[in-house]
Amino acid sequence: MTVTVPAARPTVPRRARLVAAVALTLSLAGSPLPLRWKLAAGRRLRGLPYARLAQLEALYTAVQAVIPAWWPGRIACAEISLATVIVTALAGRQARWVLGARFLPHTAHAWAEVPQGAVGRDIADAVDRPWMPVLTVP
Repeated sequence: MTVTVPAARPTVPRRARLVAAVALTLSLAGSPLPLRWKLAAGRRLRGLPYARLAQLEALYTAVQAVIPAWWPGRIACAEISLATVIVTALAGRQARWVLGARFLPHTAHAWAEVPQGAVGRDIADAVDRPWMPVLTVP
């Protein structure tokens, strides 16, 4: 018999949790909007300098820490990665929002990245089937 134990929530400073909660709220509120509106909003971040990878990882962890357990639906990779891009913009930096796909099985995924690397891009499950970026904003 296998027993599943819930994972411990990451410890994040209170201020980072607050900003991440605002970003996640904006991401969830914008999820029913058309994709072109989200892309247009993301393109406005073009002038900001890119975040460092360590900063992006910390902000991604903060977003994951504020995901509510009581949420009635699923908060998927698109909402989490968009919230990471938003919280990075609120910190005065830029990160790219990447929508990608892979074959066999056909799946789609979203993640955030900077020139040094990416967060939320799970590559451990299939080395022979890498995620291919389809759309990158900005």
